[in-house]
Amino acid sequence: MLTPCILVCSLDENTGYCLGCGRTGAEIGAWISYSDDERRAVMETLPARMTKLAPRPGEDIGPSQQTQERSAV
Repeated sequence: MLTPCILVCSLDENTGYCLGCGRTGAEIGAWISYSDDERRAVMETLPARMTKLAPRPGEDIGPSQQTQERSAV
């Protein structure tokens, strides 16, 4: 079955998107019942959703975000 799951299952409090794959909790729960076309349609939206999430541990972040993090300390 086609799936974007990377076994990092935790929903972001602000967006409701999974931090690992970008799906919503409802999409994750219904995934097995979706047709291949429905799965592909959701998967097309995931890259844009993932840009709205904070970087995952170990992910490289850009200089502007590094500056924001340092000033918050």
